[in-house]
Amino acid sequence: MQDGQIRLNKVTREWVIYAPGRRKRPQDFQKKNSQTPQHPVNQEQKCPFCREPMLETILLEIPNKQQTSWQTRVVPNKFPALTPHEHTQRSTEGIYIAMPGYGQHELIVETPEHDKDIATMSPEEVEIVIETYHKRYLDLMVAHENMMAIIFRNHGERAGASLKHPHSQIIVTGVVPQHRRYREEQAQRYFDVWGRCVYCDILEFELQNRRRVVQENDSFLAFVPFSAEVPFETWIMPKNHQADFGSISEQEKSDFALILQSILRNLYDKLNDPDYNYVINTAARYKAEEPQVHWYCQIQPRLTTPAGFELATGISINPSLPEIDADFLNGLSL
Repeated sequence: MQDGQIRLNKVTREWVIYAPGRRKRPQDFQKKNSQTPQHPVNQEQKCPFCREPMLETILLEIPNKQQTSWQTRVVPNKFPALTPHEHTQRSTEGIYIAMPGYGQHELIVETPEHDKDIATMSPEEVEIVIETYHKRYLDLMVAHENMMAIIFRNHGERAGASLKHPHSQIIVTGVVPQHRRYREEQAQRYFDVWGRCVYCDILEFELQNRRRVVQENDSFLAFVPFSAEVPFETWIMPKNHQADFGSISEQEKSDFALILQSILRNLYDKLNDPDYNYVINTAARYKAEEPQVHWYCQIQPRLTTPAGFELATGISINPSLPEIDADFLNGLSL
């Protein structure tokens, strides 16, 4: 099978993406030797984002504030998980269901500087990153076949980053995964019973209780969730109800950039630049205007490793209480 494919797990009803083209990466399936010395200069020389000729296609480019050079770029992923030349028509193989690997997979290059990161960028630079997220999100969600767009960032090897140069990714899918559907359905059930958005209720309680609040500005609240799955997990949630990241205003883009940069800088300083993932959880297509869905940014540092129990049960074991984590991030404990 050379082309990508998406198969439905008949037991869990979760889709599984098969992307054989990603095997072309030389580091795939190789156990890395932690004793191997690193050579930052060589890494920069080989970096595809630092070498202009290696960027064959630029989908979007935003200049820096001085208009002297580019600040962010969006390029196709050279080893995509999904590709736009496919379609979403399902097929069967005996009792199983599959479809071609339709979608889009793009990389958002956040800065021309190889060793700079969001935690060490200026607020103005992070604003351009958020503007790039927003522009590309709106462009990609125009197509009818695109059911959802996931914007995410992998920082560090334990978070799945294969390139050091600061970048985020956006993947568009032609299906909505069961994982996302389940959350939407639970939010719908809550709304049907109480007539309110469950995320708005969480937000209101955290604003009043303040036990787990980490930072706040006019548009956003950042807090360690009551049931955080990993140590120092942080959610950044808009105070105004919004189902869709695409609905964010100009002021909210600026405020989001400020609080995101501040939270990541805090983790950088207090946890010695930990590996982490963050994802913008936003409404799937056709849910963008519904009252029970609320977008937010979820940051999960990779400080622990899930083991057999987590795999068997789906239950996370967090060795640190959210309230203690919030105190530490606020400088209230050591």
